[in-house]
Amino acid sequence: MTQRRSLVLAPLATLALAAAHVAAQDKPPVRILVGFPPGGSADIVARLLAEKMRGPLGQNVIVDNKPGAAGRVVLGDLKRAAPDGQTLVLAPSGALVILPWLYRNLGYDPVKDFTPVARACTFDFAITAGPGAPAGDLKTILAWMKANPNKANYATPGAGTVPHFTGVMLSQGSGIPMTQVAYKGGAPAVNDLLGGQVPLLVDTPLETIEHHRAGKLRIVALTGEARSKVLPEVPTLKEQGIDMAADAYFGVYGPPGLPAEITARLSRAVAEALRQPEVADKIVSLGLVPAYGTSEELAATQAAHLKRWEAPIKASGFTVEQ
Repeated sequence: MTQRRSLVLAPLATLALAAAHVAAQDKPPVRILVGFPPGGSADIVARLLAEKMRGPLGQNVIVDNKPGAAGRVVLGDLKRAAPDGQTLVLAPSGALVILPWLYRNLGYDPVKDFTPVARACTFDFAITAGPGAPAGDLKTILAWMKANPNKANYATPGAGTVPHFTGVMLSQGSGIPMTQVAYKGGAPAVNDLLGGQVPLLVDTPLETIEHHRAGKLRIVALTGEARSKVLPEVPTLKEQGIDMAADAYFGVYGPPGLPAEITARLSRAVAEALRQPEVADKIVSLGLVPAYGTSEELAATQAAHLKRWEAPIKASGFTVEQ
């Protein structure tokens, strides 16, 4: 009797799965907009989430890359999107907590114009030394910079980015005047670091972690409050006598006015995706830390970061005339 019942139930289960697949195909896909080109950390995280959110949502989820203006383009699109849960953005925190202090006419209000859905992951920044810096720890390098002010430079993936102002905080915290060398992205900055044209780079660990492991570059400090699980051998800035910390996050946001029930459903789907071991492992391999947060937790994190960056950005005197 049991065997006959199993034979009946198996085709029924197959039919149910097929029906669910057809139903998902019939629904319009949820789009996750990414304001950066394919292949970067934002794009990779978005694609990991998209793949695993399909099941909980019962519909397809696709990633739509629309690079431009440090993520401002897709946030402008999101601001104008219908509050139906079909359009989301995976945004790095800089677009919501750094750019508001730089642009007089940003084009969006980081608090009023979006609905926080879920925090996906967090990450520290890496201070990486190349062959253009002396051997030794960060204190040794900073002493060398103090003695050689014309060489006290640090590379970043761009002016007005979180790494830019992390470098400003490093300069202030160490008491050593340092000059930013801004590149158009992390790749050319790493190339010049490897070539010895600049002694230090401030960027995400993703850009230099493999070079560090291969012995070609040295990550001499991380900017978190505590040591990273990804690079436990690397001390924090605080451990090296510089009283500062800086981190960032990727958050999923919806358009303004997104209903609470839709926000909650999307947030649960993000949580379910992050619980998958293969997703968590891949995120860790990028030098990021899976760190799901609810809509309310994301809003609180954003508010804290927005306040944190005000003083160092204003102290730098850097603005964008637009």
